[in-house]
Amino acid sequence: MALHRGGSTAEGRGGPAARRSLAVNPFLHGDADPVDGMDTAPPRHRLPDGPMTPHAAYQIVHDELMLDGNSRLNLATFVTTWMEPQADVLMAECRDKNMIDKDEYPRTAELERRCIAMLADLWHAPDPTAATGCSTTGSSEACMLAGLALKRRWAARNSHRYPSADARPNLVMGANVQVCWDKFCNFWEVEARQVPLAGDRFHLDPGAAAALCDENTIGVVAVLGSTFDGSYEPVAGVCAALDELQHRTGLDVPVHVDGASGAMVAPFLDPELVWDFRLPRVTSINTSGHKYGLVYPGVGWALWRDRAALPEDLVFRVNYLGGDMPTFALNFSRPGAQVAAQYYTFLRLGRDGYRAVQQNARDVACRLSGMIGETGDFRLLTRGDELPVFAFTTADGIDAYDVFDVSRRLRERGWLVPAYTFPPGREDLSVLRIVCRNGFSHDLADLFMDDLHALLPELRRQPRPLGRPETVATAFHH
Repeated sequence: MALHRGGSTAEGRGGPAARRSLAVNPFLHGDADPVDGMDTAPPRHRLPDGPMTPHAAYQIVHDELMLDGNSRLNLATFVTTWMEPQADVLMAECRDKNMIDKDEYPRTAELERRCIAMLADLWHAPDPTAATGCSTTGSSEACMLAGLALKRRWAARNSHRYPSADARPNLVMGANVQVCWDKFCNFWEVEARQVPLAGDRFHLDPGAAAALCDENTIGVVAVLGSTFDGSYEPVAGVCAALDELQHRTGLDVPVHVDGASGAMVAPFLDPELVWDFRLPRVTSINTSGHKYGLVYPGVGWALWRDRAALPEDLVFRVNYLGGDMPTFALNFSRPGAQVAAQYYTFLRLGRDGYRAVQQNARDVACRLSGMIGETGDFRLLTRGDELPVFAFTTADGIDAYDVFDVSRRLRERGWLVPAYTFPPGREDLSVLRIVCRNGFSHDLADLFMDDLHALLPELRRQPRPLGRPETVATAFHH
């Protein structure tokens, strides 16, 4: 999460900022008497001296949050922005249940277990009843846990020389991985070996990945659905390259599949694609329930092909509230609402329902990318025919504006479309990216195109690109 500083220095010294309070409108925030409470404006950056009515507190927070972007028009995020009313009710009923209290809330724990069994079956675990896994707060935590398991298994195999100066563990991945993998390597002291992008290859190359592996490699990460352009990495090709490496050198390098998005798309739309536990070298998979799993933010999943793939010494058995509770997580307390919502969605949709929802998202992505390409102002890098996600840049000969200008102008009309530069190897390439999720319909795509068509004549009349402010982030790979 983002780090935030407290109030300003002037505020801390009792300066003008400290004296400025939140404005209170007596008609909106007061009780029956509109004059009552007019002098009770709360401070911004310290606790108020006393309480206020729940209506007033709600209205103050509600009014400020109106200035946030409209999540339904956020084409940057992969995260689910719409669920059915019944799911909203179910989550409200479960938000006070602590997911970690499995002895106190055994049925919530059972729903978690069923979700893991369903995913193990969906991802072709050799024996779904033997697969092991856990829910997490999202794919970032799931990736951390999978990385820890890879490191611990490597350390156990190399206990005769680790730790030592010549045994520094490394993890091989593409330069396009999500930032959580950089965090993992930083936090747990693992060398990140990244394959740079090259030319029109925007993700991991199997041969280049195998070439970076050695006796200190804990694993290779393959991404099923790159956040930069929506393309699938060739998981089977990576496994084949590592099979050949083992044949030549004896090195046995496992693969983790970061399926944050694609692991909930490919099983339904690309069943012939072999990327999961059908490949013996794949030892673990993660996904985000709150992305194409179609649940509101706050749930991810990590699965290992069998119990041997998750070292037992990573699992804590805690005597908590009267029950023996095995747990493997970075977090402890968290609500059970998202797990209940995931189980609801699995029941509600089934395989056919998921297939219909994901196919519609892909249809919208392919149609919208085609309409953008037809403008002649843009060049498509991908078309949304893998993940329902596509990236595009300005066409050759477009000199009056750049992708950052387009992103800024679309924001004026409510559309949040990220513009960013690509990772090492293609840092010269700046693109726009659109994520099509459940709830982003053909009708909304048409409205988006209406706004884009209205903006293009103005952009074409610019004397030159306005440039990207240095304060603007260059990557939306979440």
